[in-house]
Amino acid sequence: MSKLPCAELHLHIEGTLEPELIFDLAARNGIELPYADLDELRARYEFTDLQSFLDLYYANMDVLRTEADFADMTRAYLARAAAAGVRHVEVMVDPQAHLARGVALETCIQGVAAVLETSEAEFGISTALIAAFLRDRPQEEASKVLADLLAMNAPIIGIGLDSAELGNPPENFVPLYEQARAAGLKLVAHAGEEGPAHYIEQALDLLLVDRIDHGIRCMDDPELVARLEREQVPLTICPLSNVRLQAVDSLESHPLPLLLEQGLNVSVNSDDPAYFGGYVDDNFAVLRRTFDLNPAQLARLAENSVTASFASAQRKAELFAEIEAWLLAEGIA
Repeated sequence: MSKLPCAELHLHIEGTLEPELIFDLAARNGIELPYADLDELRARYEFTDLQSFLDLYYANMDVLRTEADFADMTRAYLARAAAAGVRHVEVMVDPQAHLARGVALETCIQGVAAVLETSEAEFGISTALIAAFLRDRPQEEASKVLADLLAMNAPIIGIGLDSAELGNPPENFVPLYEQARAAGLKLVAHAGEEGPAHYIEQALDLLLVDRIDHGIRCMDDPELVARLEREQVPLTICPLSNVRLQAVDSLESHPLPLLLEQGLNVSVNSDDPAYFGGYVDDNFAVLRRTFDLNPAQLARLAENSVTASFASAQRKAELFAEIEAWLLAEGIA
């Protein structure tokens, strides 16, 4: 089976930092890592929950110091994404995590954006950049960073909300989202990964988001599921991530196939693929094997990703045509 063309909408660029690149960047920047070798680092990629992952995620990004570092990380992801069948990606970057380490806002944004600017020509992937804000840091800090991003005309199309979810509800960030909305930015937010279903409702009703990142806890509230289906709210679901962070007991118990069957706008994404055992094609492959998904079901997931994207109408039409061509190649008229 050839690679299914799709959009990737839930991707943290810092989460694509592979162990080999961590060591390469550490050597380049004269940083002594707390791991003796690649095997010792990889041995730490066993997580009990979201926070245990975040601890390693933030520690490893210390090797990102220069624009070239951010650019190399971004280029490596795009090369792998192209091989995975990704044709459009909306990349999240965590500026606060870098500012806290003394890395200038311009360094991280320009390092990533410079590569995204040429991604369509170089990799055949259209791109967009989303600034994600850390929900376990103060709302006031987030608003200041957003103001700085706007002042520097950062090439962002929207904002997101990520990091430790439990105890940090969306309602804490209403002013940030009002600020972003006034600036004409798109709005997304992580909700309902580890946090309860009502976090999803808060993101929709208080933050007025365009789509929900994760959202699997909606299954705890049948009325919410019905609303998500009725309103066709996009859910950017990350199956391998959910398993590795123990947000679900096993892949076999993952709700994605049921949500798809019930008509929700769910898509498949890789989240932080260097940490969770797979890029978007790996996620599709394991879903296909586990749930015996047929080409039409896989294509529906890909079409959902395009529908939920912030790509232009013309670009969406191109991507829908590619998915249709893939279906024909698979023998589905």
